[in-house]
Parts: sequence; structure tokens; C-alpha cells
Amino acid sequence: MQRVRDLAVRARAGRHSDAWIFGTMAVSASLSLLAAFVLAVDAWQLAANPGAELSCNLSAAVSCGKVALSWQAKVLGFPNAFIGLAAEPVVVTVAVAGLSGVRFPRWFMFTAQCVYLVGLVFAYWLFSQSLLEIGALCPWCLLITISTTFVFATLLHVNALQENLFLPPRASARLKEFFLQDLDVFVVATAIVLIAAAIVLRYGPALLA
Repeated sequence: MQRVRDLAVRARAGRHSDAWIFGTMAVSASLSLLAAFVLAVDAWQLAANPGAELSCNLSAAVSCGKVALSWQAKVLGFPNAFIGLAAEPVVVTVAVAGLSGVRFPRWFMFTAQCVYLVGLVFAYWLFSQSLLEIGALCPWCLLITISTTFVFATLLHVNALQENLFLPPRASARLKEFFLQDLDVFVVATAIVLIAAAIVLRYGPALLA
């Protein structure tokens, strides 16, 4: 029993290590970058031929093409995927540097957190638009929503432990304790469950039709 407790303690401690946090960040950002690349290629195909059949057009409810042709897919006047192609390499670089022991200035990490907060809100807004307005899901967009959630959580994890967010001492201590108690795992898991539940409730059997 004591050995099990020791393993649990070591596992919790390891979860707060740079290797775990930045490793998770690197994998998540890489998945977002992959999805952004595929979506950028799809956007190029649709620009040449709006009627092109994309490989992820699986059903009426799962259609990258329908999502890509919506105005929400070009909020800034160009495909949203290009934003990911520009932003995710920066996150991957930060993660790899963090794995190497590099510690960035507080102002840089604070700015990164603020920028990624905007990215997180944007990702969830696009997800809500897919459910409520567009009427179709894009698997690659969904991957970006989930991986963006993980990147934001891991970035906040780092910033909480390193006290990079310029919070008052009491708020900073509470945020750090929030992560040390692994409560962020519950929050992220809840977000993913809610995403899955929203998809099932909205589309149900149409996902396979």
C-alpha cells in the first residue's frame, strides 16, 4: 500500500515537471499545427474549385467543405487556418525551449497567455458556430478546439507555477494551489465531455448518416 502511495505522489509531482507540462504543450500545439496545415490545403483546393470533395466530407453533419465555405471560416478575410500556421510554430518553439530548460521573461509569458486566451475564445466561438449556425462539423477544426484547450491549460499551468501573470500575491497563490491540487485536470476533462455531449445532442445519428 505504501508503495502505491509513493507512486501516486511521484506521479503527481511528475505532472508538474517541465518535462510533462512542456511535453504536453508541444504535442498539443503540433496537433493544432497539423490540423491548420490540412485546413489550409483544403482552403486552397476550395478556392480553385468550390465544389471539390474533401476527404473529411463524411456526411451531412460532418463536412469540412461546408464549414470551410462559411463566412466564419474567413473572419479576417482569409482562411482561419493561416492564423494557426503562424501561431502554432511559436508555441511549439516555446515548448521545446521549455523542455531544454529555457525560462522566458515574465512579460513574454504573460503576453503569450493573453494571446492564447484570445485564441481559445476564438476556437470555442467557431465550435459554437459549427453547432448553431453552420450546421456541420469539421473534424480538423474540432481537433484544433481540443488541442487549443490543452495548450491554454498547460501554458496557464506554467505561468501559475512560475508566477508570470502579475497577479496579486493572494490570487497568485490560489492559482498555483489550483494546479498543485490537479483541479485543472477536472476542468479540462469537463470541457471535453461537454464538447462531446453538445455534438451528440446536436447531431445524434446524423453523425453517421
